[in-house]
This record gives sequence, C-alpha cells and structure tokens, in this order.
Amino acid sequence: MTTTMNTPFGAAWRIAARRAAPLLCAALLWLPQNAAAQDRGSVNPEPLPPLAHPEDPATPAKELFGRKTAPAKMDARTVGFYSKGCLAGGVALPINGATWQVMRLSRNRNWGHPNLVQFLEQLSAKAPTTGWRGLLVGDMSQPRGGPMRTGHASHQVGLDADIWLTPMPDRELSRLEREEMSATMVVAEDRTDVDPKVWTPAHLNVIRTAAKDPQVARIFVNAAIKKALCREAGSDRGWLGKVQPWWGHDYHFHIRMKCPPGGGEWTVDTTADPPSCTRGDSGKAQCTVEVASDDFKTMLTDPNAGMQLYFQGRLRVSGDPMLAMKLQQFFDIARPQATPG
Repeated sequence: MTTTMNTPFGAAWRIAARRAAPLLCAALLWLPQNAAAQDRGSVNPEPLPPLAHPEDPATPAKELFGRKTAPAKMDARTVGFYSKGCLAGGVALPINGATWQVMRLSRNRNWGHPNLVQFLEQLSAKAPTTGWRGLLVGDMSQPRGGPMRTGHASHQVGLDADIWLTPMPDRELSRLEREEMSATMVVAEDRTDVDPKVWTPAHLNVIRTAAKDPQVARIFVNAAIKKALCREAGSDRGWLGKVQPWWGHDYHFHIRMKCPPGGGEWTVDTTADPPSCTRGDSGKAQCTVEVASDDFKTMLTDPNAGMQLYFQGRLRVSGDPMLAMKLQQFFDIARPQATPG
C-alpha cells in the first residue's frame, strides 16, 4: 500500500493509500457536500441581522463566519481542514476577467487563498485554447473561510472552487443574470451517463487541463461525468486519478487545491516489511484519508481514535475504503512503545 500525506502549514494531513487489508467499514463515503449552485441569488441581498450574543459559545460558527464581509488582515494562511477550518489573509477573485466571470455575487463567496485565486486566473487563460471560452466561477470561500450558512461542508480554508459546466458567454453577464441563470446540467436524465446533446470535447478538455496542474489535489465530478472522462481520455490517462466521482456535481466541477507550501507530502508503502515512509507523492494512491494534524497525532498514540474521528466527521476517506486499515501497521511502528521495567 502506498500512502501520501500532505499538510497546509502543519495544520492538516492528506493520506492516500494503495492496496491494503480491511480497515474501516465500507460506509466511508464522505467528502465535499454538494452545494446548491443552482439556487438563485439576489440583486439586492438583505444584510444578516446582528447576533444577539455572538460571544456565546453556543452560537454556531457558520453564523459568525457568515457575517464577516472582509478578510482577516493577516498573512495568507489556511487553518485546519477543508471541511473544518478557516482562512487568514484571503483575497477576492475579481468578479470580471478577460476569461472569467464570478457568479452569485450576493453570496460573497469569491474569496480564497492567494494560490487558489492565481490558479483560477491561470486556468481561465488556458481555457480558450481547449475550446472553452472562459470560466463561470461559482462558490469559492467566504472572506474568512469557515463553515457556510448554506450549501457546502467543505470550502472552508480557501482551497476549493466550483466551476460551472457552462462556458463563459462572449459578453459580460448582467448582475441579474449572475444571480438567476442556471448552470448547464450535463448528466442525462437516467443518471447513467452524460447527456450527448450537451456534453462536448471542450468539457473533457477544461477538466483535464485543471486536473493536470500540479497544484491541484482533487477534482470532484458526478460519476456519470467520470465515466465519460474515462471513456474519452485516450492514451493520456494519468490525470484521471485526481478526478473523484461524487454525488451531485452534475452542473459544476469542484477543484480542490493542494496545501500551500509550508507542509509536505510523504509516501507510506505498507507492502514493504516493515512499512516505509518517504517524502513525496507517488501519485498512485487508491485510497485517500484526510484528517487534521492534531487528530492525526492522536491516532498515532490511540489505536481507537481513527474510528471515533470517522464517526465524528473529522476523518474522511475516498477511494477504496477497505485499504486504509493497513495504515495501522504504520501507526504501530510509529507509536511509542512502553519500556519494560
């Protein structure tokens, strides 16, 4: 088994595993919650009312973060995990660019880590060369990241962005259009494949271009879209490993960036005896486990922590969930052993 671990500024780890023995139950099917990108916005959104007791520990974090309209004036930093964290020093993607336009402006979710914003600008510039006129950008993060009042479970640390599966038109959209127009549904009505009347080679090309960027960790799409990508990819198939099928995601694809510099990546090979750990990502993972660094440290000292973290929603697995248990061998080696006497 091969495992990749990655951490943003030491705050979160990504573990990707390859070939293993049974670990957790097959119900490990979490990851990015599908956002309601088709929900309409408002040209004149009403400001949220002040909280009566914002200092009350019982106040949901989503209510606090949802009321912040400006970023934290700090050095850019992602804190925590994609679905449990926040963002310092966030920057806004301008609502208009030569090859992109931001949608649903009333949500104020066009914020991200500088790496994400720069990546989207670069991807949009490449889009026309793929046959895709430009990007319509959906939700990124809130000004300070954190949980959102509606929609996503992830998008909390400024490293996620939804790109509509609708190419940018050859004109600037009005504010009303940005709030009310719908993205293009590309999955067929029976949900088993893409709709051939809608799906084009340009859809494949723009997703492939995003996935092949070394800064990208994952691309989430509907299973029917992944099926079409696999069928049409041709001989250039290495990038498909980054594309994760996930429910919803039928009118947008979800880009997840790798952790910014300051963390690191490691490969754990549990086919070796004993398992080995080396710096770098092999790119051959068949299973991905994501957990915050503090929780990962707990797993190293407590054999029961993994299952507890999973049921608390703080440990997430994608790919083949039956492989991850093999990581226990690595933890057994890394865990401090009692000294006799």
